[in-house]
Amino acid sequence: MRRLDDDHTGTRIKEQRKLARLTQRQLADRLPYSYSLLNQVECAAKPANLDFVAAVARALRVDVTVLTGQPYVTELQQDRLAGLVRPIREALDLYDLGADDAIEEKPTAQLVASAEYLCAQVRATHLRNAARLLPVTIADLTTAAWRTQSTELWQALASTYRTAHDVSVKLGYYDLSSVALDRMDWAAHRASDPCLSAIRQYMRALVYFREGEYTIGQRLVAAGHCIVGAAEQTREAVAVTGQLHLGASVIGARAEDQAAVDTHIAEAKRCAAQTGDASEIHWLSFGPTNVALHRMSAAVEMRQYDEALDQARQISLPPALATSRRAHFLIDKARSEMETGRTEAALGSIVEARHAAPEQTRYHPGARETIKGLVHISRRTPDSLGHMAAWIGL
Repeated sequence: MRRLDDDHTGTRIKEQRKLARLTQRQLADRLPYSYSLLNQVECAAKPANLDFVAAVARALRVDVTVLTGQPYVTELQQDRLAGLVRPIREALDLYDLGADDAIEEKPTAQLVASAEYLCAQVRATHLRNAARLLPVTIADLTTAAWRTQSTELWQALASTYRTAHDVSVKLGYYDLSSVALDRMDWAAHRASDPCLSAIRQYMRALVYFREGEYTIGQRLVAAGHCIVGAAEQTREAVAVTGQLHLGASVIGARAEDQAAVDTHIAEAKRCAAQTGDASEIHWLSFGPTNVALHRMSAAVEMRQYDEALDQARQISLPPALATSRRAHFLIDKARSEMETGRTEAALGSIVEARHAAPEQTRYHPGARETIKGLVHISRRTPDSLGHMAAWIGL
């Protein structure tokens, strides 16, 4: 097994720091982290976790992907996923070309069902199948929406663009995810659907969350609240409002604003009390369970790992919970267990996440950093950890 990436994130941080004409001490002074940690990350003695990379990217004024590189290229090729990305990119570029006469007309119900099926595939973490079906579904919906100017078809197209965003993010193609969100906004406006427009703002906010630009993320969430607040306050609108609060809670956590976290979690809890389990609304998984999961995620982001584990013990995951959310919970739990010295439990949680959602776990930055962290702190790497490290390409 090779050491923590020879072409590792720390090397890229060092390169960008030198380009900015900063010493390690000068860069450390701009971070909410110690000089010692920066030094260890640059020389690959410690892995760089997500919030550390975001903080460095913000301090150096570069995109996160400049520091992480295009992730998972080898693994994507091994899983035959890389070849599925280009057709998605091409399909996203069809949006303003009007109807394609070569595409046969299909019933609206069939096209809407195809959009729903793709959402379900992503929530079930069947990324390969979703990526394979996306291009033709986007092309069919684009043509049908232009032909009929149907609100229902514009909504379905916006939903499918959102799925393209989800798949792109999960595979590490953040540039493509931004294009998909722009297309989602374009279709949502043609559908005159405020809830879809608000969801798009929520997803844009999470882009800036990954980039460490928390103020912009908070402004985008506020914009989403303005959009959905002007709409009729249906159960759908309340669920979207609650999801916006959940997004704001993790952004607040990354910004180390405990008051903001508490406020947004409380508001999301109030919304969930009105909607109950609303996981069927726009595939947001919104409801009381998701509020509890975000509360735990916020604790993880604020590095309150003991508190996160206490919360994890109190969460009972319903059988119907989306596999993607279940895997995310296990990855958060593993990170907390690793950070509190429970290395065997952390490995167990990561293995469980892999069994539940292999594709999502393999490409999830948090899972990969946890596995790297476990390799680093293990005096002797057990076979199961060695297999997991090889599986993610370490």
